Amino acid sequence: MDRLLPSLLHWMAVLTLVASAAVESVADEGDYSWARMKVPLVVDRQTVQLQNPRFSNPRDPGTVCGIECQRNLPEPGPAELEQLLSYETFFENGTRTLTKVVLEGLHNVRNISFPPPASPAGLKRKRRQVYGLDGRFVITDKHYITSYPFSASVKLSTGCSGILVSPRHVLTAAHCVHDGKDYLKGSRRLRVGVMKLRSKRGRGRGGKKGKQQEMRPEVQDDAESTKEKRERKKGRKRKNRIRRSAVTGQSMFGGEQQESKQPGFRWTRVKQTYIPKGWMGEVGNKLALDYDYALLKLKRSVRTKHMDLGVVPLIKRIPAARIHFSGFDNDHPGKVVYRFCSVSDESKDLMYQYCDAQQGSSGAGVYVRLGEPSRSTKGTRKWRRKVIGVFSGHRWVDVNGTQNDYNVAVRITPAKFAQICHWIHGDSSQCKLA
Repeated sequence: MDRLLPSLLHWMAVLTLVASAAVESVADEGDYSWARMKVPLVVDRQTVQLQNPRFSNPRDPGTVCGIECQRNLPEPGPAELEQLLSYETFFENGTRTLTKVVLEGLHNVRNISFPPPASPAGLKRKRRQVYGLDGRFVITDKHYITSYPFSASVKLSTGCSGILVSPRHVLTAAHCVHDGKDYLKGSRRLRVGVMKLRSKRGRGRGGKKGKQQEMRPEVQDDAESTKEKRERKKGRKRKNRIRRSAVTGQSMFGGEQQESKQPGFRWTRVKQTYIPKGWMGEVGNKLALDYDYALLKLKRSVRTKHMDLGVVPLIKRIPAARIHFSGFDNDHPGKVVYRFCSVSDESKDLMYQYCDAQQGSSGAGVYVRLGEPSRSTKGTRKWRRKVIGVFSGHRWVDVNGTQNDYNVAVRITPAKFAQICHWIHGDSSQCKLA
C-alpha cells in the first residue's frame, strides 16, 4: 500500500490538471480575445512624508457596501477618482509617504455599461466556505506545483496569498497588510514565499557534524606528510560524494535522479508596499472594498514566470463566465489549491462568485484565459492567461438592509491597471494600453 500511494497521488494530480485544462478549453470557446484597451495615465503630482505607522492587529472590516448599495452611489468624478488613486508607499525601514496623482486622458477611456444587479433572491449565498462537496483542486505533484501557472502564486508571511505580476512585484489584497486605518504588525518585516524544488542535503556538507569531522586531530597533525593529507582529503571527498548521491538521488556517473527534491518556499523580503488611498477608511468610505488591492516590490527578482495584468470589461460576456485562481488555503499547508467558478454578478469594480475557498486564499490573483488578438500564420490561436482581479475573500454585504456573505473579488479597471502599471514601471508612458 505504501508503494502505491505516491503513484496514486501522481495520477490524481495529472487528472486534476487535465480536468482544469478541459474546463478552460470549454470556457475559451468562441472568438472572444484580449482587446487592446486605452487606459488613462497616472502621473505623480506631489509626494509628502508621513508619520511612521503604529502597526496594529487585524480587525473585522464589518459590513461592506454591496452591489445593491453601490447602485445608489454616485459615479466618482475625476477629482474624486484622483484622490482614490493617490497612494501610500510603505518602506522596509518603517517610513511611509503619500503620493498625490493626476489622471491624464481619462475622457479617452471607453465607458463600460453594466446590466442592473440581480435581485437579492438570486444572490443568496450557497455556502460560506466549503460545505458538502469540495470544488477545489489540491495540486500535490511537485512538478506541477512548481510550474506555470501555479508557480506564479505566492504566499505572504502574513498568511495571505498573492500572484507574481513581474519578476519583482506581487499583487495581493490590501487587507493582508493594512486594515483600512493602519498597517498590520506582520507588514513590518513582510516576506513573500515562492514555491521551488529544493534538495535535502545531508549534514556532512556545511553542517556542524561535517565541521567536526574536518577538524579531527589526525587530519591536523603536523607530523603527517603532505601526501598522506591529500590522500585523506580525497577519501573524505569521495565519501561525501557517495553520501550526497544517496541523499539527492544523483548518480556519481551523471545520472539525474532527483527523487529527494521536494517543493518548498524560498522567501524574499519586501522592499516597498503600495496601497491606494481608496482603501483607507477616511477616503474610500463605502467604496473601500473596491480598492482592496496592494502591490509589493521585492528586494530581489525571482526566477519564476509571472502573469501579466489584463482588463476584461464584463466577465459574463466570456463563454461560461468563469474565473480561475490559485492560493495557499490554510487547510492544505504547503500545497497550491486551484479552483474555478462562474461569476454570479458583477459591478464596475467587484465580482461576486461562489468559488470554494478557505482562509489563506485572500489576495490570490484572479485570472482568465483568452486568445491573443492575432492568429499565427498557420491559423492557430495562441492562448494567454492574465490577471483581471484580486480575490478579497468572504465579505458581509448589505443587500437591501439584510446582511449576506459572499465571495468577492476586486476587478482591475482601466484606471486601476494604469495605477498598478505605474507602480511596476515607474513610468506612465509604458502604461498607455492594457
